[in-house]
This record gives sequence, C-alpha cells and structure tokens, in this order.
Amino acid sequence: MSGGARVIALHGGLIALLFVLQFVLPAYHHGNLARIMVLASYAVGYNILFGYTGLLSLGHALFFAAGMYGMGLGIQHLGLTPAPALVLGLVAGAVVSGGLALLALRTTGVAFMIVTLMFAQAGYLTILYFGEYTRGDEGFVIQQAQRVLWGIDLSDPGNRYFAALILFGSCLMLSLWLVRAPFGKVLVAIRENEERVRMLGYDIFAHKLLAMIISGTIAAAAGASYGLLFGYAGASFASVQYSIFPLLWVLLGGAGTVLGPFIGTLFMFYLIDLSSGVTTAYMLIAGVALVLLTLFAPQGLMGELRRRVWRGLP
Repeated sequence: MSGGARVIALHGGLIALLFVLQFVLPAYHHGNLARIMVLASYAVGYNILFGYTGLLSLGHALFFAAGMYGMGLGIQHLGLTPAPALVLGLVAGAVVSGGLALLALRTTGVAFMIVTLMFAQAGYLTILYFGEYTRGDEGFVIQQAQRVLWGIDLSDPGNRYFAALILFGSCLMLSLWLVRAPFGKVLVAIRENEERVRMLGYDIFAHKLLAMIISGTIAAAAGASYGLLFGYAGASFASVQYSIFPLLWVLLGGAGTVLGPFIGTLFMFYLIDLSSGVTTAYMLIAGVALVLLTLFAPQGLMGELRRRVWRGLP
C-alpha cells in the first residue's frame, strides 16, 4: 500500500470506527464522544493556525463564540431555523477572524499573542455588556423545538452523535486535504522559515490571512454546532479558558499532525472526567500529566508516533 493510501485508510478508518461506536457505546460515553468530536473540530481549526502555520493565538474563543452566538442569536431574536442560523454562525466566524487577522498579522511573536488575547477579552466583555440580548454569564437555552434541522431532531442522542460525526469527519478530511495541498505545504514552509519563503516570492501575509480565516471559520462551525447540538450558548465559551483549551489539546495530541487534535481532546477530556471522580483537585492530576507528556513526549502523542514509527504521518 502506498503512503498516500495508508494516510487515507488511517483517517477514514477513524471516521468508520467512530461510526461503529455509535451502536455499541453506553449512553454516558455515547454523549461524551459526541461532545468530544465537536470540541475536536474546534481543535482541528486551531491546529491549522498553530500547528501548521506556526501562529500562536490566545484568542480563538472569540471565533468559537462568534459561531455560537451568531447561530444562537439568529434563532432567539431573528426567528431563524437551524440551517440559516448555522450559516449565520459561519459568516460571523469568517468576518470576525478576517477582521482580527488584518490587525493581528501586522504583529509577530509575543505581540501577536497579546493582540489576539486582547480582542478575545473584548469579545467576552461585549457579550456581558449586551446581556439584554445575550443573557450575559447566565447564557440562554436553545429549546428542543428550535433544534430541528430538516425534520431531524438534533436533541435526540443518536441524531446528535451523527451530526457531530459529520462535522468532525468534514473538518478532519478538510484538514488532511489542506495540509497535503500546495497551500498547506506553503504554510508549513512559513512555519519553518518565513524569510526563505518570502525570498521564493510567496505572499506571506496573504497565506497567513487565509489560514487565519479558515481556522476561525472552522472554530465558528464548532461553536455553532456545539450550541445547536447541546442547546446552550453562554459567555463562558468566550472566556480565556476556551482559548487555552484548544492549545492544550493540540499540544497533547501533536501540533502539526492531522489526528493530533482529536487524540489530545479525547485524552484531556477523559483525564479530567476520570480524575474528577477521584478528587476535587483533578486539575492537579491533569497538570502532572501535562508535565510528564511535555518531558517524555515533547512533540505530543501523534508527533512522537510520527518521529518514532511513521515519518510520513501528516
């Protein structure tokens, strides 16, 4: 089997496995995995910007929340049905990420991190300020009757799982196609040596701009889907915590690997879930695990697999 066929088989095999698990998992893990797939889609978007382009953003919660509130407010205040509400969420994410990119990409390094963090905090405070519409910290519930897409009730656990799988499968395969395409290879080259890429005649700013818009739009798709599938939109999803989470998931799974975001999200989700059942200091356990992984698997779980076993793993 050729290298390309092995790559397709691996990623397609994961999607097939997730499809089969729908029929065998108990209810608790069935619901958890649906949530993990949506959050992993968010991490996939983050990985395009951080893992492949080398831009460390601390404000991705702004895009996740833009998608969530674009969808949620469209349903709550504009009377939209789920399909156009989801489109509104995607448009909101694309516009916000594009606008932020035009400003943030004028900086580099630590300055880029600070600018993205500042704008994310501004977005969070905006949600709180317009609490009359957003319900602030309390958030708002999207009713079951408002979560019917083309006659399919997305509050039903089975339908919700399949919707999450479609979202994750689409994001995963889009990421795989993107990083194997010439555009993706240029992004990796920018990450490795930006000046050399500029000398070869590529427009660095345009590539970074498009990478940030793609990353932000995928994050918005995850945010809109999360709100629709689980029936809630709240300001906590725009907080710094939700900007740090995708960074941790990507680092754990392996930055610059297509499967890394899913593996990292799955690992961290269940690490916190299991340790919280043992002690109230579950974040201490999570912190120790992160330190150990940083020491013994500095490239993340999939990154170490690529280094030690399969050099061609994308």
